[in-house]
Amino acid sequence: MTQDNNTGDQPAPEPPKRGSMRFQDANTQPREPSLAEQRARRQALVQEERDEELARQADAKAATRRKILIGSGVTVGLVGLVATFYTVAKTDSVTAVCTDKDGVVVQNDDYCDDNYVSSHGGYHSGGFLFLPIGGGGYNSYRYNYGGSGVVGQRVTGGSYDPPSARTNVTTKSGKSVQRGGFGISGKSGSGGSGKSGGS
Repeated sequence: MTQDNNTGDQPAPEPPKRGSMRFQDANTQPREPSLAEQRARRQALVQEERDEELARQADAKAATRRKILIGSGVTVGLVGLVATFYTVAKTDSVTAVCTDKDGVVVQNDDYCDDNYVSSHGGYHSGGFLFLPIGGGGYNSYRYNYGGSGVVGQRVTGGSYDPPSARTNVTTKSGKSVQRGGFGISGKSGSGGSGKSGGS
């Protein structure tokens, strides 16, 4: 016959549960964060603000760099345009030397000036200016452009073909024969012809 260890009809108590959790209800006050948690939160906020500031600075630098690149491109374009214009419109300078029909440099530059020759009864023909001399004859003169030489000697170098209208042409004495400029000509001599005569 077995004997029941329990006295009476009451069941044996359950052993206590380990690791049980307590739940907060709406009336429970939240626990204050510890000092370490507060410090960690402050550091996280500071780091977040730093990251935002760095991002703003990076955006500002990128925008500035874009503006500089755009500005540089515009500047380079304008400089190129201006340089091209000045290359095309550049005015050269050349010295004109008055010579006789044999290419000998003469003293008086006026002998190659159309206005002077016309006012003294001469004329212009075939690239020469004809100036009357005593006895009914004419001496012929013309400019050499870019050549050099002294009075009484033949000119060296240069050309008898007039330079382009963009070229400033002056004599050794400083008299302007042609004012150069972009599409502007100020030649002192016209191409008209008058009498026919010998040289």
